[in-house]
Amino acid sequence: MKTTQQLHDLGQSLWIDNISRETLNDGSLAKLISDYSVTGLTSNPTIFEKAMGQGDAYDDAIAQMARDGRATEDLFFALAVDDLQHAADLFLPAHEASGGVDGWVSLEVSPLLVDDTRGTIQAAASLHAQAARKNLFIKIPGTPEGLPAIEEAIYQGIPVNVTLLFSREQYLAAAEAYMKGIERRLNDGKSPLVESVASLFVSRWDTGAKDTLSDPLQNKLGIAIAMRTYKAYRDLLASERWKRLAAAGAHPQRLLWASTGTKDPKVPESLYVEALAAPDTVNTMPEKTLKAFARDGHVGDPMPVDGGYAEQTLDEIRREGVDIDALATRLQQEGGDSFKKSWNSLIGGLEEKVARLTATSSS
Repeated sequence: MKTTQQLHDLGQSLWIDNISRETLNDGSLAKLISDYSVTGLTSNPTIFEKAMGQGDAYDDAIAQMARDGRATEDLFFALAVDDLQHAADLFLPAHEASGGVDGWVSLEVSPLLVDDTRGTIQAAASLHAQAARKNLFIKIPGTPEGLPAIEEAIYQGIPVNVTLLFSREQYLAAAEAYMKGIERRLNDGKSPLVESVASLFVSRWDTGAKDTLSDPLQNKLGIAIAMRTYKAYRDLLASERWKRLAAAGAHPQRLLWASTGTKDPKVPESLYVEALAAPDTVNTMPEKTLKAFARDGHVGDPMPVDGGYAEQTLDEIRREGVDIDALATRLQQEGGDSFKKSWNSLIGGLEEKVARLTATSSS
């Protein structure tokens, strides 16, 4: 049995962190579903920047929409939604077989809205309606400004992938927003069944602390943070508050491991995949990481629900001078800034392509 299937059987969903028109059209994504137990997909501005900036797969659609006078941002979302609708249809069997728990794709609101609660709420509702797929998450950052938007989106019945979470505390704030949205729905006589995941970024911790830590603690911080957060997730699911929501019909907001490709060439490519094996979670990963795990990885014991050695490791890391709370705040800010940079590059690249294609068609 493939290791990917073993993870699936453990109770963890494997999603691919990539999308492009080529992978949709040439059958590559369908092959990942059939051969590697992939049951979902995530996207972000960096992924779309790469997909749309390379090759000519989008050129005909871009040229047509440019002739129709579409604004560049509207043009991007039309292209992205078209891709994600196609992907959502491929994952629909997994979605239906899991009762709506699995088989999801994700579309992010503009990163320029990261500090705009009202704008995020409006964009989430608009993109949800535009996509018109029951297995499409709208990604909203779990920043202080994003939290009330998450609560409101859940209340409105919009499935949400909470992104840019880096710590236990940030995760718990996102979980609180999710539960408040569900509780408001119940109070108003609405169905509590609105799905959500909370995406904790892992490998960026190790990149952020690599210049401070000694060799024995290199590439240990991200996994320790994940273990600590998994304990908080399990504790929450065992709480009386959550049990009341579950009894009313709500599904858990599953914990999702993001940023699980290794950045350090000295460690195995499947390091984070192996360490983050845990029931009732999702791991989204680059295709390179997925295939490395299928080839060389193994599935050991699942992550301990009590946090295991996480706090001991974090204490050792603190003694070497890492302020974990400050680093979590910095990583969230840097993550938002990185997505803004990719977004601006994406929109700029589309504007250049529109100008070139328009000039070519008129010559």
